[in-house]
Amino acid sequence: MGKDNDRYNKRQFNEDKGYGSIRTAVIVFAVTLLVILGIGIPALFIISSSRKNEQPQVTTTTTKWEMIPEASTVTNLTPVTETEEKEELVIPEEDKDYTHIIQTMADDVVTIGFAGDILFDDNYAVGNAFKKCGNSAVGVVGSSLLEKMNGVDIMMVNNEFPYSNGGSPTEGKTYTFRARPETASILNDMGVDIVGLANNHAYDYGEKAFLDTLDTLDNIGIEYAGAGRNIEEASHTIYYVTEDGMRIAIICATQIERLSNPDTKGATETSPGVFRCLDNTLLLERIREAKEKNSYVIVFIHWGTESTTEIDYLQRDQAKEMVEAGADLIMGSHPHILQKIDYVNGVPVVYSMGNYIFNSKDIDTCMMIATLHKDGTVNLQMVPALQRGCTVKEAFDSEAIRIWDYEMSMSPNIIIDLNGYISPK
Repeated sequence: MGKDNDRYNKRQFNEDKGYGSIRTAVIVFAVTLLVILGIGIPALFIISSSRKNEQPQVTTTTTKWEMIPEASTVTNLTPVTETEEKEELVIPEEDKDYTHIIQTMADDVVTIGFAGDILFDDNYAVGNAFKKCGNSAVGVVGSSLLEKMNGVDIMMVNNEFPYSNGGSPTEGKTYTFRARPETASILNDMGVDIVGLANNHAYDYGEKAFLDTLDTLDNIGIEYAGAGRNIEEASHTIYYVTEDGMRIAIICATQIERLSNPDTKGATETSPGVFRCLDNTLLLERIREAKEKNSYVIVFIHWGTESTTEIDYLQRDQAKEMVEAGADLIMGSHPHILQKIDYVNGVPVVYSMGNYIFNSKDIDTCMMIATLHKDGTVNLQMVPALQRGCTVKEAFDSEAIRIWDYEMSMSPNIIIDLNGYISPK
């Protein structure tokens, strides 16, 4: 805004008014200045001193996507600039079948929710609970969790079973799971956008049931990662790109069944199966590829030892290798209980999210929410929950604090605040 010349013109004195009027004006100004210096300034000190003892009244206007102090910055993720926005929407030919352009609930922010193991097989107690609720998540998953799951931009869970009415159970395997294809609609109730299939139960009923699973998920519009009709599909990164050009890459793999001939078949160039990463050469290659495309790279991995809070050597070693390759966040499943959260060279690693809604046991669990800001800042939040009596519900008050304290007792390198936000010590 330019100044108004008429308003800001200096006053002109005519010579015929004489110097008396000037002298009068000077005297008035001097007296006024002395009054201000003699009375005003001491008064300000008195007011200031008295307010030091008052409780400050702070009025804040926060939004759902407030930048919080616990945020960390991903320094190897180039912030999207206005020039880059249009370029980000150019999808490489090899990624077109694996890329989703999404609209987010807030500008310049993407929220991603993660949860651990789920089971819809109604031959087991928890699957039967879904069946009794009319193949619905309502009544099994608590309302506040459902609200959070449906409220994030991308929601991912570990789908540890096939969807099929066919196939035969794997001979000699203690637990084999299979859910009716119609139960897949429960995923929509839960707000799920993508499932991880790289686990040790996806192939429980053989190749037919495995392929039925891929078809079932395709038919209801649920993306899957870590499994496919060949190794190219099984190992391919799934991309989510916002209209503003933020790019999220999700890679899913399993190192469980550490055998040369596992029950859960690994995909090959010509046969279907899961993306196995006991030898993680291809996994690290996929991570590097995604990082070169200026993506925020998330690895959703099935690893570790069941029913123990202790991480094993492969978790430790592969976490470091994945971070060195360019992973920005690592989310783990398989142990069926919570394991520690750590930062590996500045990258958060959630070693195990535990069961989400998998059996009838009383067990602590969680939903994890990553909030990615366009400037490269990331918030990670743990929503505490309880799997109990074939339900999973958010934990509040003392129960929430107990779960956060328990997680911190396993995780000496992190702090969790009273909103569940995680930061390194």
